[in-house]
Amino acid sequence: MKKLLLLMAALLLVLAGCGQNNEQAQQEEPAKDQEQEEVTLKVASLIPPMTEILELVKPKLAEENINLEMVVLGDNVQPNTALASEEVDANFFQHVPYMEEFNRNNDANLVPVTPIYFANYGVYSKEYASMDELPEGSVIAIANDVSNIDRSLSLLAQHGVITLKEKEDVYYTQADIIENPKNYQFEEVDLLMLARMYDDADAVVMTPAYAAPLGLTPKSDGLLTEGIENDFAITLVAREDNVDSEPIQKLAEAMTSEEVRTFLEENYDETAIPAFE
Repeated sequence: MKKLLLLMAALLLVLAGCGQNNEQAQQEEPAKDQEQEEVTLKVASLIPPMTEILELVKPKLAEENINLEMVVLGDNVQPNTALASEEVDANFFQHVPYMEEFNRNNDANLVPVTPIYFANYGVYSKEYASMDELPEGSVIAIANDVSNIDRSLSLLAQHGVITLKEKEDVYYTQADIIENPKNYQFEEVDLLMLARMYDDADAVVMTPAYAAPLGLTPKSDGLLTEGIENDFAITLVAREDNVDSEPIQKLAEAMTSEEVRTFLEENYDETAIPAFE
């Protein structure tokens, strides 16, 4: 009997040990799975505050096992080219009309995820303090892509500087100007050249992102400003094939958080107005 009791005790110890090992293995397995589930999300961008917002949300995404890798590119064409060719998973630098024009010209399938902020477009002049002071025949520099030509002309028409005919196509062009009382000359230049034109043109129409390095803000220095009643919010953009994926949706959630809203309100005031609820 004594031997039988000892044998049963030994058997119970073995079974208990096996149970502990199984439990430990079960606890370790999810940890391994969790490590394996980490994904890298590549997002192309250009300049602050776009890049700053991505840096801000990076730790939050890390908590979700998403490694946000920001890819800073040098012009306003590369981010869309990289996204369309699947070199990156998303980009954050443009408004929807600009994205739509890229799609049309490149047979691409980029789609908006969510708007993040309104970049308050404005007219700036190094020499003149108001549009009334701008003399007849002045040169006004505007971006040369069709969506921003439309945006620039619409801003000027909004304030009565020019008159545009009823829109017949997707975008306004200079051919749609029917009244230009002061015979202003509109010089179309690459978007990234606008800040340089501040020294050469009589006035420049540009976003705060390009005005800020010159020490200019819409509120303090803009001869005219756009506001938020428009379709030009800077937007997180993905592709049709990945827009509904969990990492992209987690990124969108992080970029429309109260933390981002507070960051914009405290650091960019009216130059980057939150576009999300």
